[in-house]
Amino acid sequence: MPDDIATELERAGVRQHYDRRPAYQRNDYLAWVGRAKTADTRRRRIGQMLEELARGGVYMNMSHPPSRRHQE
Repeated sequence: MPDDIATELERAGVRQHYDRRPAYQRNDYLAWVGRAKTADTRRRRIGQMLEELARGGVYMNMSHPPSRRHQE
């Protein structure tokens, strides 16, 4: 995991939510952020990931009810 993402997960207090997601979701998030062509896009994608992890029940702008259980 890139250092900037690890730092942001900790800073936002959602590292435990990230760690509870299935491996395919964790890998998808990292690959999606990694494919960003500009720093601004990378920041936006990290922000979306953090928001989804904090909210629960959503993954890549799609409903994901199983992840809501982990938030409670």
